Amino acid sequence: MADLDAMNELHWLIDMVQTIEVGLVVLDRDYNIQLWNGFMENHSGIAPNDIKGDNLFKRFPDLPASWLKQKMETVFTLKNQAFISHEQRPYVFQFNNYHPITGQSRYMYQNLSLLPLTSLTGKVSHISIIVYDVTNAALTRRNLLKAQETITQLQKADELTGIASRRQWLQNLDSEFKRCQRYQTSACILLFNIDNFAKINSDFGYDCGDVILASVAKKLSMSIRETDSVGRYDGNTFGVILPNTPQDQAIVFGRRFLHKLATHPFKIEGNAITLTCSAAVVEFGVNFDSARFWLQHCETLLGQAKAQGGNLCCHGE
Repeated sequence: MADLDAMNELHWLIDMVQTIEVGLVVLDRDYNIQLWNGFMENHSGIAPNDIKGDNLFKRFPDLPASWLKQKMETVFTLKNQAFISHEQRPYVFQFNNYHPITGQSRYMYQNLSLLPLTSLTGKVSHISIIVYDVTNAALTRRNLLKAQETITQLQKADELTGIASRRQWLQNLDSEFKRCQRYQTSACILLFNIDNFAKINSDFGYDCGDVILASVAKKLSMSIRETDSVGRYDGNTFGVILPNTPQDQAIVFGRRFLHKLATHPFKIEGNAITLTCSAAVVEFGVNFDSARFWLQHCETLLGQAKAQGGNLCCHGE
């Protein structure tokens, strides 16, 4: 009776090993395969009887041999288990991915556990490799990270114009302010506000106004250096940060842009629309206590330019 129970238990154990939904491989000290379960057979196309006794690395020359052997030797020597995540290496065994929903990957993503198997003498004589198919979870995470990256990029860019959003531009300004404080370098900020923009929307429609905003943003983007920053500060107001630029050079930049804008009418749906801007320039000052103070000073000067009729660049003393 005891022998029958033992045989039944052995049968159940073998059946479980062969049908379990994870890969199970047992290797001896020379990396020869002693056990190869049904999961491994299904995904490799190699039956257990056809692979038993073969050297793992000779049978699968595409395996990362030196890297994987180093992991295995640690298990043999220290008698500790090791774990290999798909984030370290997407897969170890090059098994095809047959998940219909997650067909974005050709190969199966895998996590692996390496476990020491001790003999009756307590010596680690074999090692087991457990292979987990984590394709669904890995691709879900990858898609989530892509979505988060897309959202982050959208938050950084203004939807209409494609230049930096107000939030992103203000972050750039804060970074530039701290850099100027630390290194005592020169930098200027400029604000450009399209004159009579409400009338343009009224006369030609909001769609036309949107086209003009995008066009002005593009002209500004094409006028600055790679190290400069342009953003849509608010409505029809644009901000520009010019690092390592003294005020006289920033004034030249501002006036040149105003002239370019006023002398090149926009042609939209058969209409020639002449645009002008009001502008303000403020250089970083050692007495400025915040980026917000710097910006408020520029806003005040912009208001003065608007009050004087527009198409004018005001600046500090």
